[in-house]
Amino acid sequence: MSREKMANQNERLLELQERMEKIEHKYMIMSGKGGVGKSTISVNMAWILAGQGEKVGLLDADLHGPSLPWMLGIKAGMLPAKDGFIEPVMITPELGVVSIGLQLDDNDQPMIWRGPIKMGVIQQFLGMVAWGNLDYLIIDSPPGTGDEPLSIAQLVPEIDGVIIVTTPQDVALLDARKSVLFAQRLKLPVTGIIENMSGFVCPACGQQIDLFKSGGGQRAAEELGVPFLGQLPLDPEIMRSGDKGEPFIQGYKESKTARIMEDIVERAINERK
Repeated sequence: MSREKMANQNERLLELQERMEKIEHKYMIMSGKGGVGKSTISVNMAWILAGQGEKVGLLDADLHGPSLPWMLGIKAGMLPAKDGFIEPVMITPELGVVSIGLQLDDNDQPMIWRGPIKMGVIQQFLGMVAWGNLDYLIIDSPPGTGDEPLSIAQLVPEIDGVIIVTTPQDVALLDARKSVLFAQRLKLPVTGIIENMSGFVCPACGQQIDLFKSGGGQRAAEELGVPFLGQLPLDPEIMRSGDKGEPFIQGYKESKTARIMEDIVERAINERK
């Protein structure tokens, strides 16, 4: 690397660090595999915190499958920019969102990128977004332990915690264990494990039925010596809300599932204290 390129890289890293210093708390949401509800947890956690008056940034670091714009009802298009910096799209006065999906004209467009390019994009989203002073930055990481979560772990100073989302099935729990070990090897604090889709809420009677196994997330947490944050049932309204582009907690705040979700978020934040 030439001296000029090295100087530019050092300047960008310094700028990133300065922006991260304006953010009080940073959480990375991980899962060992896709389809376990990680993005749903990210969206609703951010919405809950913003509803409490906290200033929150929500970063979609899933570059190959950015789903946050769809789940929040944001139309695709270029992210706004001001004075050479990216501006978050403000969902509420307290909640701003950044996603590569907002720069795509076509939702079906694939991102065919190798590792170095992805690391550069992650670095841009962290260092060139005008997040301002935030209470919380919630980072929705892609499934697995590849380039994106590794880049976040290396670039974001003083991550408050990694929250791992799993489902009760053995195959999902196997991958969740890998996420815990990934965080531990990189010396990132593990806030805890959330067991999602733990039981099914019947839309007719409201009763919870164990369609799948339950308790696997708690057993994994106990075996690995990390906190267990709770069990979230498989509620059809969560899926409908995501498809409508509305956070579940916004439309169903009084439901039993919403109260469980709020309790899980409170437990996660209190793990830091």
